[in-house]
Amino acid sequence: MPEQKPVQRRTNTTLNAYSGTFGRTEVLHLLRRTLFGFDFAQIKDFEKLSLEQAVDTLLTAPSSAPTPPLNNYSLRTPDPNVKFGETWIDAPWDANFENQRKFSLKAWLFQQAAKKSHSLHEKMALFWHHHFATETLVVNLAVNSYSHHTLLRTHAFGNFKSFVRAITIDSAMLDYLNGRLNTKKAPDENYARELQELFTLGKGSDSQYTEDDVKAMARVLTGWTVNFLNKPYPSAFVSQNHDSNDKLFSTFYGQNILKGRTGATAGDLELNDLMDMLFSKDTVIAKHICRKLYRMFVYYDISADEETTIIEPLAQYFIDQKWEIKPVLKKLFMSEHFFDTLNQSCIIKDPISHLAGFLRQMQMEYPNNDVDTEYSIYQLGRYYGELLQLDLGDPPNVSGWSAYYQAPLYHRTWINADTFPKRNQFCDFLLYVGYVKNGYKFAVDPMSVMAQTSNPVNPDDLIADLCTWLLAMPLTSTKKAELKAILLPGGIPDYNWSDAWYAANDPQNADHAAQKAAVLSKSQALLKAITNLAEYQLS
Repeated sequence: MPEQKPVQRRTNTTLNAYSGTFGRTEVLHLLRRTLFGFDFAQIKDFEKLSLEQAVDTLLTAPSSAPTPPLNNYSLRTPDPNVKFGETWIDAPWDANFENQRKFSLKAWLFQQAAKKSHSLHEKMALFWHHHFATETLVVNLAVNSYSHHTLLRTHAFGNFKSFVRAITIDSAMLDYLNGRLNTKKAPDENYARELQELFTLGKGSDSQYTEDDVKAMARVLTGWTVNFLNKPYPSAFVSQNHDSNDKLFSTFYGQNILKGRTGATAGDLELNDLMDMLFSKDTVIAKHICRKLYRMFVYYDISADEETTIIEPLAQYFIDQKWEIKPVLKKLFMSEHFFDTLNQSCIIKDPISHLAGFLRQMQMEYPNNDVDTEYSIYQLGRYYGELLQLDLGDPPNVSGWSAYYQAPLYHRTWINADTFPKRNQFCDFLLYVGYVKNGYKFAVDPMSVMAQTSNPVNPDDLIADLCTWLLAMPLTSTKKAELKAILLPGGIPDYNWSDAWYAANDPQNADHAAQKAAVLSKSQALLKAITNLAEYQLS
């Protein structure tokens, strides 16, 4: 178990099913934690559902895979193997275009996060991207990184044991952690170490594998490599490079001996034996994964009490469900502990939740049939993610992003004197200037955003709705008065805003143009003020 500081009991809630009201407050909390962002229409959609229906909706993966990444890079220097606007995932390797394809993939990753969705699927893809971390710019082939992220999506809600097996012989992972170089003559321990330390058992005191276990596990995995000669460059097993001797493990694994195998099936057979032995440490693995899910979706710090009342029973449930991920998520999201008020409004949004969430909230429109412009928008989001310390496709190392695991700062790592102004800069830029490419202006339509609210003509109702929707915690009456003064400076009567709103939305009104400009300016200023608040950074 990870080292834990002695603390007083933080909450009294458990994994028992939540039995309270499932109203707007609870809907908003659920959506803030499970989606990158949402608009008012989605709030209304989920308010029509029971808690179980809402959670089942969130745990439903998209019915079809997204369009794969496209060639957005060869307007100036055509890729001889891929036409502009078509996908490159089936194209042969070309050193001249490999980096461009990798950045196309990174833009594509941001596209998936930014698209409107009712599913947790994309947020789980980010969770697994952090957990099974690889770096796109380190993996040799862009197509293998694409296949890796497809694998993350395929298994996002599936069976964890099957997931680990698939990751172990995933081409990108074999490349990234040197598995492809692991042979009986030169065993490479890199993946065997991370498989235990990061991907399954964790680093806690109940994870007592030894250096000899790392060496033995590396020997089990000898012979696996990447076939760089044939598309789509799959993993392959070369029996001549496999150590066919028996492998002895420590008392931690019950002094288990994995029988050495020979022939073309040796790799698969020993891998199956390895998975069975590894997952015999079921409690250690289940608690490690449940702690990571808890930090992602509930609260960043796990006290000794939460270890006992939440993590341990959730881990046992994971085991009882035979490593199926979806039931564990459902149990967590339907628990009284998840909806505990002390677990609300207490996590700083990661950069992608901030950036993609803003685009989803503002209902941003993307150009149709213009790959160059559309992908440049996704690159803008990806670039800001890099500035904010979450570079999609390229975590800093195999451990992923430190904000998800590094005590004592955890999520506070996302915010500092450099990143907080840049968060505001992104929102302000799209509110006031917009991104212009090929004559297309990608910018927030503030009045359209206001029109989502229940009663935009009333300044108090408008501000209340915006704050409830965009902010994870309530504002003081003083702060709300400051926001209202943006719409009605000098304390002028409320009807001034109502009259201006009606005129701004009525082209037949004699004062339409002037009032539209005034309402637009005030709407921009109001949204800027809200999205620049510290409260906007929370979920």
